[in-house]
Amino acid sequence: MAASNSSFDQTSAAIATETANMEDFKVHVFSSSDELLEKLHEKWNSVKQQPYPVMYSSIFGGIILDPAMMVIPIDDHMVHRGHGVFDTAIILDGYLYELDVHLNRFLRSASKARVASPFTFSELKRILIQLAAASKMRKGTLRYWLSAGPGDFLLSPAGCPTSAFYAVVIDEDFSQCKEGVKVITSAIPMKSPLFATMKNVNYLPNVLSKMEAEDKGAFASIWVDEEGYIAEGPNVNVAFITSEEELILPSFDKILSGCTAMRLLQLAPKLIEQGRLKSVKTTDIMVEDAKKAAEMMYVGSTLPLLPIIMWDEKPIGNGEVGELTMALSDLLWEDMAAGPETQRIPVPYA
Repeated sequence: MAASNSSFDQTSAAIATETANMEDFKVHVFSSSDELLEKLHEKWNSVKQQPYPVMYSSIFGGIILDPAMMVIPIDDHMVHRGHGVFDTAIILDGYLYELDVHLNRFLRSASKARVASPFTFSELKRILIQLAAASKMRKGTLRYWLSAGPGDFLLSPAGCPTSAFYAVVIDEDFSQCKEGVKVITSAIPMKSPLFATMKNVNYLPNVLSKMEAEDKGAFASIWVDEEGYIAEGPNVNVAFITSEEELILPSFDKILSGCTAMRLLQLAPKLIEQGRLKSVKTTDIMVEDAKKAAEMMYVGSTLPLLPIIMWDEKPIGNGEVGELTMALSDLLWEDMAAGPETQRIPVPYA
């Protein structure tokens, strides 16, 4: 009985202490928008270099230069329901690379997500070009979102008056990747084909897959589908060079059709003409066959290729960065830096 009373006394004391602490804890109430803005500016003024020089918001109806105002409404359905899509493009040496290709995929994703764009393709393109110009950045990334829009906290977007378009330029340095990385096979379930083939904002599986790899000392992971076929990385495509000097990418039926991956398939035949590659194709690849590849790489916008030298603690090929991987990387990097006008749009800086 004494032990029981002692436990009760300890619990009561803990509750009393917690209650006292709660009474001491007061949540600040901002009395005016001026006070709130001052607090936000205080945060951003402590940043040495502004990472987001400009943002566009269709809610505000223009380009925002003040980082304290680069915000999205909390009742936007992209925020609390994940009902939105996004895409990206890079700015390199004052040019936007493959903007049209990315925008077309962006609108295909929006159609699948049943989000109607408030702007036409041409209008979206003009907004993004003007945003890039306003940023004054000659190197960085451009990211943009289409949301069901703000309106309420319900599941259906029926209460949202209109969809919303947001875009931001990110001050991001990137260069051609020449060092190899390690990867693992992900244990996180991959998205179903419906959601994997649209670039939607639900990236929780992707985030967990990346964190899973980092926990094991790897750069990122590889998804394998339920049938044992190679799928993709958490936010990149994957490609292989076989021992027969074939470039193979997994079929895009169940995964995102990467814009850089598609451009790689267009450029790679140049190595066939030089006699360095035998063939280029997309096909289903079993994980056992993939691990026998002579070379392996991630394919993504800012990489553009990232050599993979070890998978699940076993070397790919001889465990070194492959010659053909770098030859393909050179083709993509040259295309990004000095490709045709169809691929590169000059940014009209003031």
